[in-house]
Amino acid sequence: MQFDVVIVGAGHGGAQAAIALRQNGFAGSIAIVGDEPELPYERPPLSKEYLAGEKAFERMLIRPAAFWAERNVEMLLERRVAAVDPDAHSLLTGGGETIGYSTLIWAAGGAPRRLACAGTDLSGVHTVRTRADVDRMLAELESVERAVVIGGGYIGLETAATLRKLGKEVVLLEALDRVLSRVAGEPLSRFYEAEHRARGVDLRLGAMVDCLVGDRQVSGVRLCDGSEIAAQLVVVGIGIDAAVEPLLAAGAAGDNGVQVDGRCRTSLPDVFAVGDCALHPNRFAGGDLVRLESVQNATDQATVAARAIAGIAAEYDALPWFWSNQYDLRLQTVGISTGHDATVVRGDPATRSFSVVYLKQGRVIALDCVNVTRDYVQGRKLILERAAPDPAKLADPDTPLKELTAGR
Repeated sequence: MQFDVVIVGAGHGGAQAAIALRQNGFAGSIAIVGDEPELPYERPPLSKEYLAGEKAFERMLIRPAAFWAERNVEMLLERRVAAVDPDAHSLLTGGGETIGYSTLIWAAGGAPRRLACAGTDLSGVHTVRTRADVDRMLAELESVERAVVIGGGYIGLETAATLRKLGKEVVLLEALDRVLSRVAGEPLSRFYEAEHRARGVDLRLGAMVDCLVGDRQVSGVRLCDGSEIAAQLVVVGIGIDAAVEPLLAAGAAGDNGVQVDGRCRTSLPDVFAVGDCALHPNRFAGGDLVRLESVQNATDQATVAARAIAGIAAEYDALPWFWSNQYDLRLQTVGISTGHDATVVRGDPATRSFSVVYLKQGRVIALDCVNVTRDYVQGRKLILERAAPDPAKLADPDTPLKELTAGR
């Protein structure tokens, strides 16, 4: 098989790369190589509406089958790329197939990180990354009374919220001293801890897992303090490892991801990378190399790579944004708060409608907005302008953020 552009990864980034290539007039042959049997689909609902049974899988498809056929995008599904030969411009799949490319877009995302302890291979131990992951969990839920969720990041919190909605007892274990510690400030962490506890989640901080216990089927989690929590189901949500081994083995620069430039080009000839696996320079992170695990990043980088392949000047410079739905709370985040030296809480968390504004040297670098879409929308301009507003006005929820911008 030989194609002008081969896209490895059938997630948001891979789908958007193919869409953007056609939108920008690329007429060559395109193939998407995916390791799942499904057409590209939305992943955020997996831990929320899909797990809760509120959204059918067909509604999660990014585009229907006819869309891809009409645009001559060939789907090579249930194939995992095992090796890349940059000199021959070819891929080798785990099944022994060779796929040639003129240009390669690597959008393979990542794989759920595994616990480094005994018992991870027991039945009843799950991750939330693919449709098949959640389908396996759903098949077991009827006989589950208590679930243990390991990891207090967004996936862990969202899954815990959904399991509570389904009437399950939930114990949430976080090894650090607060949830969301890597991505948010303490005010937001404490708010979500209180919310989950109020909903009946047994949330334990500083809880270090020693091992999972059971005989073929998981029956509990043993902590490092010797205590044991009985459970019929365990969900592990401790992050992902970037799926870049074939590229790194082929000589691409990178480690925690594959390194790309502003046009999403790797160090290998004619190879681009986008999405969760792309280690890229980001001015909203102070110019540091970062990996961003978000739909926004995947789709925006895919568009940049597609435009570059189509011969159109493009540079990745998008303001990052994220979201999370838990219970009746909608969190919208804009910017990157890493490195902040001050926070301003705007509004009262007790009202369940407030924002946390992150500052660095007096300038706004990010906002976390809980049930306040207005702050999320207006706060974007503060970040883009590198605004340094009066903290007292910033803290006043009756002062619209648009009044604090230079160009108002």
